[in-house]
Amino acid sequence: MSLAPEPVAPRRILIDGRSGSGKTELAQSIVDAWPGAQLVRLDDIYPGWDGLATASAAVPAILLEQRWLAWDWATGMPGSWHTLDPAKPLVIEGVGALSRASRPLADAALWVELDAETRKRRALDRDGDAYAPFWDRWAAQEDAFIAREHPQLLAGAIIDGSSATAALRAARVALEA
Repeated sequence: MSLAPEPVAPRRILIDGRSGSGKTELAQSIVDAWPGAQLVRLDDIYPGWDGLATASAAVPAILLEQRWLAWDWATGMPGSWHTLDPAKPLVIEGVGALSRASRPLADAALWVELDAETRKRRALDRDGDAYAPFWDRWAAQEDAFIAREHPQLLAGAIIDGSSATAALRAARVALEA
């Protein structure tokens, strides 16, 4: 009988929230503070402007198989495969990351909340003319996903996205609980 402690499995965190809520910045802050952590952004996986449901459905496979297929936005076609290190912590962020299928496979889940006006301003400031024509189309997919999956109810904590610093503090508290 070994007295050695059981190895601790890497933590897997899902961060979800509507476009412009602050989830990308929060995820990057967590990864920056977590040595060796890997970050998968669903923005790199959505197969085009109508791809929220497809990317969301891919999250459980990413968690189980430790790999993901990028979407090449320039060509409008699948890009390359990326392999994750199963020994390292993993953060997956994006609209659709937190679903009934993905939640049981993760150690923690956060929902980032922010009012609609601020979210839209942030998203359009960030992505400008590239995103503006698609805002309503994407928001309709968000509405459908939220109505179907209720990600905010699956989250272990709801984070206020109005301040990046406050969001990171709240996330740390939630993740340590």
